[in-house]
Amino acid sequence: MIICISGLSGSGKNSVGEEVARLLSLRVVNPTFKTIAAKQKMTLMEFHRKAEKEHSIDRQFDAHLVAEAKKGNCVVTTWLGPWMVKGADIRVWLHAPREVRARRVAGRDGMAPEQALSHISDRDESNRRRYEEVYKIDIYDHSGFELVMNTEKFVPAQSAQVIAAAAKALGEKKTAKKVAMKKKVARTNFQRNLSALEYRNSNTKRKR
Repeated sequence: MIICISGLSGSGKNSVGEEVARLLSLRVVNPTFKTIAAKQKMTLMEFHRKAEKEHSIDRQFDAHLVAEAKKGNCVVTTWLGPWMVKGADIRVWLHAPREVRARRVAGRDGMAPEQALSHISDRDESNRRRYEEVYKIDIYDHSGFELVMNTEKFVPAQSAQVIAAAAKALGEKKTAKKVAMKKKVARTNFQRNLSALEYRNSNTKRKR
């Protein structure tokens, strides 16, 4: 099973995704620009500005993401996971008011509230613009998603339980569909074999 969870800065995709992975015994796939920026001794937004000019950064990043996700049995918690990972079993968008997300980021990264609000606004817009330019993807279009959740209303564990329950239900539905298809194929093959046997018996009787 592959579950892709996305959302804007501070929406809770990593916290929720890690809990979903724990509940379903899946691994987490979560490469981040923040990690790459730290390795290059750059701030996150400095690396964002670099990526805005060098589109190969996004393409290489997402190619690595897709390769990891293809190994299966994982929860992907990146911005573009639901769009880049084709054939994901369930795609989830998490959202929350900007002020709520800023408060979370301020607490997580040790920022002043005003700084956090400015940071997430800049980061969200940088990603939105870049993904549109590089992939023609509109990250505000969630029409093909199985779930859209407001994480302001729930703690991560509660959001994760909803997603895990949906994933299990979807998995059971797919399993039932496969079983029904196998039965249908078996019935079709039986009818074909029976018809062939009746045809042979009919020819044998004519010859006699």
